[in-house]
Amino acid sequence: MRTRASLLALTALFLALPLGVSAQAGGEGSVSLAIGTMGPSAALEDLDGNAVDLLDYVKGKPAVIEFWATWCELCEQLQPQLDQIQARHGSDVNVVAVAVGVAQTVRRVLRHLEDHDPGYTYLWDARGAAVRAYNATTTSIVVMLDAEGKVVYTGVGGQQNLTAAVERLLSQ
Repeated sequence: MRTRASLLALTALFLALPLGVSAQAGGEGSVSLAIGTMGPSAALEDLDGNAVDLLDYVKGKPAVIEFWATWCELCEQLQPQLDQIQARHGSDVNVVAVAVGVAQTVRRVLRHLEDHDPGYTYLWDARGAAVRAYNATTTSIVVMLDAEGKVVYTGVGGQQNLTAAVERLLSQ
């Protein structure tokens, strides 16, 4: 019971963080890293527990990185767009979901993927390395990198138009 209460308190703290970041849900360019900066490296794990680096999954072509959780309703709203991006542009864009290590487990992420596997990579951020590196203070933050690894888009919330942002990214 004490662990559940601790998790609930931690989740409440995590969810309260975005209030100071942006009052504008879906605000493009209003969160995370500055446009034009290089996407940083971050030590994560794949869902099998192997150490990986986030940049290894976004090399060579543009990337869409979502900071995601199974419990995040805004992430659920973004899911159809990310599925569409993967289906239409998966050979031209790397889509990566960074599963935050707050109030979820790898097992829960794997169960989610049993029901809905969109075909792109999910990584586990158990220690918050990617969250800190990308200043992702909440879930549903999306960062897009161009082929050189520069940040070209950031946004938060379920109302982001990710499909249009990817179209712009690929037309550059």
